[in-house]
Parts: sequence; C-alpha cells; structure tokens
Amino acid sequence: MDSKKNKLLILNGSHSDSILIQKAKELGYYVITTGNDANMLGHKYADEYHKADFSNKDEVLELAKKLEINYVCACANDFGAITASYVAEKMSLPGHDPYETTLDLHHKDRFKKIAIPNNIPTPYSESYDDEELAISNIGKYQLPLIIKPIDLTGGKGVSVARSVDECKTAIKKAFSMSKAKHIVIEEFIEGTQHSFTTFLLNKKVVFSFSDNEYSFKNQFLVSTSAAPATDIELVKQSLIDASEKLAKIMDLGNGVFHHQYLLRDGKPYIIEITRRCSGDLYPVPVQHATGVDWATWIVKAQTGMDCSDFPLNVEQKGFCGRHCIMPPHNGKVKDVIISDEIKNNIFDELMWWEDGYKIDDYMAQKVGIVFFEFSSQEEMLDKVARINDLIKIEFY
Repeated sequence: MDSKKNKLLILNGSHSDSILIQKAKELGYYVITTGNDANMLGHKYADEYHKADFSNKDEVLELAKKLEINYVCACANDFGAITASYVAEKMSLPGHDPYETTLDLHHKDRFKKIAIPNNIPTPYSESYDDEELAISNIGKYQLPLIIKPIDLTGGKGVSVARSVDECKTAIKKAFSMSKAKHIVIEEFIEGTQHSFTTFLLNKKVVFSFSDNEYSFKNQFLVSTSAAPATDIELVKQSLIDASEKLAKIMDLGNGVFHHQYLLRDGKPYIIEITRRCSGDLYPVPVQHATGVDWATWIVKAQTGMDCSDFPLNVEQKGFCGRHCIMPPHNGKVKDVIISDEIKNNIFDELMWWEDGYKIDDYMAQKVGIVFFEFSSQEEMLDKVARINDLIKIEFY
C-alpha cells in the first residue's frame, strides 16, 4: 500500500456499501473491508479484504488493532454503526458518537426511553427481557400491537399482532431472533411509511431529503422509495425540530441522521433512527434530487474530516426513487422483464442476478436495483403503486 495513505476500515462489502468504498477511495483513503462473505460485490472495489463478522464488535476491534487502521466507517447496517462507534471509542478514532450513545439511538428500547420523556413524536412502547413476563402482560395493551426485537433491522423478527394468540406467537418469535434477547411491544400506528434523512452540523440540521417507502411481500422490509415524501411540507419542520432536540440532548456529532416515520392524520411518528448510510444505494436518489454527493459526505463525517463546507440551502427537486427487484416466491431466475411503460423512467441500474440465479429466501433476497425519475408526482405515485407489475422476475 501507499505509505502516505490513511487506512480506512469499512465494515462490510455488500452492494449497499460499494458506493461508500468507491467514494472513500476517491477521498484518498486506503480502503479495507470486512464481513463474513468474501464474494460480496463491494469487496472488489476495496484495496484489501479481511474476514470478520461486523456485528461482533470485539472481533472487529481485534482486526482493526492488528491492521493499525486510522479510521472506521459503518456499513449500511445498524450492527455496523454500533461496531464502528465501539471500535472508534476503543481506539480513540474520530467521526463517531460514543458507544453508549449509539446504543441509545439504535436499540429500540433505549431510544424510546429518551424519546418519550422528551416529547419526540414516536409510538408508545415498553420493553421486555423476560419472555414469560411479556406474555403475561399482553392484557394491559390495546390491540393491535407491533412486536419487535430491539436490535435487528430489515423487519427481521417483527410482527403485527391482532389477537392474544398472535401476540404470544409474535413475542416468542421476537425473543428467538433478538441477539440481545430483548424486545419491545409497541402501539400499532396505521399510517403511511416514509423516511427523512438529514445531515447534522454542530447539532443543526443543514440538509434534508424525504421519500415515501413501500414494501413487497415482506411488509417490514422496504423495497421501493419515491421522493419527495407525500405531505412532507406539513411535517418537515416538526421532524427538523425533533432531530435538533435529540442532537442537543444526546450531544451528537456531525454527519448523517436518518429517520423512518409513519404519517397518520398529518402527524409524524418516528419509528427508527440510524446514524449510518441507508441501504440499497440510497445515496444515488439523494444525489440525483439534490446534487449533494451524499455518500462522500457520510464518509467525510465518519472519518472526522472538516464538514464546515457542507453545501447549505440545498433544495430537493424533481421526482425520483429506487426500486429493489424482489421475487414473489422462491425459484430460479430466468429473466427480469421491464415494461416499456417504465423503461424511459430508469436512469441507472445495478443488477447482480444471472441466468439460473437461485432464490431461496424470497422475503429478503433481491436481484438488482433500478433508479428512476418522473415528470410529476402524479406519474411517480401511479407507477410506483404498480412497480411490481411493471418490473417482474421470470422464473424457470
């Protein structure tokens, strides 16, 4: 390696992380990736790869010390954000909140203990680390409920329960999947789902981007996003105020601050917060709509670079989004059929399927991502509502 280059450890090499890896190299870093799967798409862009489980903070810390890294960057996963802050704290590296602060944000039970007393708009919930106690307390809640592990992403282990029996099953499922063996039981908000991503600079929101979120077969896994979010102007200031209040209370550092929220009767309810790059190449539509090189700024912040020149007064323009092509069932992929009706809206794509690509977990697997733009909100909402008919997987 070039002895003049600083070594940056990025905690995975999935397709979602590939954009961070490439931007980090453009910034002049010697990029090392880790993760359990050496065959992931992103690793080919790195200078080195070393196998380690990014959710195992002590394993990654040992690797980081061995490699004498100068910086660490989270991957597009909450466990990556948690491990990155742990490694940064132990090695006195810049660009990350303290480890306990990161847990407060990314663990659902700890976030609620901060949000609810401080009037941050969020669904009410209670946490449990005892399965029998959680089941015995079902009667104190009004159904339906949403039951979640505190520490997983992508909808893993999440259930909506509309009866006592469903609650019992959901609680057992959440406990079985939670690494921490800790769950939350939360009021179920019927509403539309959205995201609101921001950049914090000196605890102030200096940039924001919003979109609608949609799911396919797995209702807890976002497969499609379309920007801007419907009715964002009604809730934008409320979300900014909540972000800045949390930044002040928790003494958050500069960088990405991403929210998922539900919108019901004109009021937002924040359901998740992360301080890492969102997955499935989320920076692509962000940059397309704003001109801001979102992935580069995420890397800059997480390596402690000066962010004082972040572009201010940027407006989100146009109508765009991304769609993860997901299968309706298991099988072997023969082709991806894209309707002529949507082809002209696609401005970029990333495909990793090949002839005979095996689908054995259709609730989570993807075969590619397309990025699209539209001439109006009406066109966007219409085509996104039909996107899984306009883009289909053909099976053998």
